[in-house]
Amino acid sequence: MSLLKSVIAAALAAAFTPIVAFAADLPDLGGKNVVIVTENAYPPLQFIDPKTGEQIGWEYDAMDEIAKRLNMKVEFRNSSWDVMIQAVSDGQYDLGMTGITIKEDRKEKVDFSDPYMRSEMFMLVRGDEERFNDAAGFAALEDGLVGAQAGTTPFFVAVYDVLDGDEQNARIKLFETFGAQVQALYTGDVDLVLTDGTAGQGYVKSSDGALKLVGEPMGTEDFGFIFPKGSDLIAPINAAIAEMKADGTIDALNTKWFLDYELGQ
Repeated sequence: MSLLKSVIAAALAAAFTPIVAFAADLPDLGGKNVVIVTENAYPPLQFIDPKTGEQIGWEYDAMDEIAKRLNMKVEFRNSSWDVMIQAVSDGQYDLGMTGITIKEDRKEKVDFSDPYMRSEMFMLVRGDEERFNDAAGFAALEDGLVGAQAGTTPFFVAVYDVLDGDEQNARIKLFETFGAQVQALYTGDVDLVLTDGTAGQGYVKSSDGALKLVGEPMGTEDFGFIFPKGSDLIAPINAAIAEMKADGTIDALNTKWFLDYELGQ
């Protein structure tokens, strides 16, 4: 089942589930200030509103809700992906959020929250792309280029699941941000961007037909927030996530950001 279908099913369930704003049995952090870093490059998880210039998205709403329930104050900072995990590991930030896949090798540097969302990897292409419609077709397109950020899940999927396992393959064009990859896709500088269904659906919605998702999902991935090793925020935030899943708040956020919200409208 695709991410969007999963979200729709969850949204229907949410319509019959009351949302609880606060639960007295959650930990009270006493107004603790928490500095959170994000990339603002994965709509609808987190991005800059093209109308207002404000930072918005699913993760912002979720974190604001968590802050209310735990009685903590949040301060958002921006950083590029390539330094984010190390910066959180070094204690420069209390928490990182940018649709970060929970992976064992990353756990060597940071601790993860419990998963707050599950997604699947898809192929994002231009709306008029007809040369290929799956991974095998792209691999056979000898001059086809794929955009990626080094060290990310899409990068490794491109290397090992789409191409030949060579991380130096010249068909992989590296970018500093996910947004830059998508811009390169628009302009024809690359032919494919691999993305989780979350970000992909956001970009497709905002493209007015210029982009589309093709092929079958290539595996699933769980997203989690990241923390410096041993952070005392992990248990309270996990408790808040569990409560938000149970009372329908997570489903309501899915409805808002995947069904109701249209980028650029």
